[in-house]
Amino acid sequence: MHSSDPHDSTGQQYRTRGENTDQQQAAQNRSKSADEIADAYAEVADKLARWRQLDRLFAGRYRRRQFEHADGRVLDVACGTGRNFRYLPSSSDVVGIDISDEMLVYARSELDRLELDGTVHRMDAQALDFPDDSFDTVISSFSTCTFPDPIAALREMERVCTPEGQILLLEHSRSHAAPLAWLQDWRADAHYEKNGCRLNHEPLEAVGQAALPVEKASTAFFGLVTAIDATPR
Repeated sequence: MHSSDPHDSTGQQYRTRGENTDQQQAAQNRSKSADEIADAYAEVADKLARWRQLDRLFAGRYRRRQFEHADGRVLDVACGTGRNFRYLPSSSDVVGIDISDEMLVYARSELDRLELDGTVHRMDAQALDFPDDSFDTVISSFSTCTFPDPIAALREMERVCTPEGQILLLEHSRSHAAPLAWLQDWRADAHYEKNGCRLNHEPLEAVGQAALPVEKASTAFFGLVTAIDATPR
């Protein structure tokens, strides 16, 4: 975390911190439409599929740790190319949803390759087309940073989760290391414009605003990765 000396006469630390906070807030407040997000990911679906091995090398251990105990009927929100599927228990009944048809082509192939019992559907995370209490576990990875309205999406995850179920999130987040956080803030606008992703996203803040009870939260890799276990209210 940043710290500052309240007696600093120059005020330089306050100015730098304030500028970073302004940049951070501006990026987080920007919002593309769901269709714009779909278009952005349609353009990179092939590339993301080719980077499967790289993702496994970097994020695989975090995905496994967060999702290996997901049980029952599992909903993967914003499943993308299906990178979480391999880390779910083989007994899971998996439903994946995503806004991008191009991403879902790879997700379907991944289900078949892993011989998992599951389906995928094109759907907006902010308006899930499922009845209340439809899933035992709801998971999502590296996605709340892209939703036009992450609070609405989180509340939808809660709505479709059974009262005794669990909501498991794995997100990238603003680093607690000052140089990395500064770089994230500096690149936030350009990154969002190109990829529709809020680079300096604070997932725990979003979960708090959605009023989801947090059972456990942890960070890793200089605070760039955040794992959150939540439950429906």
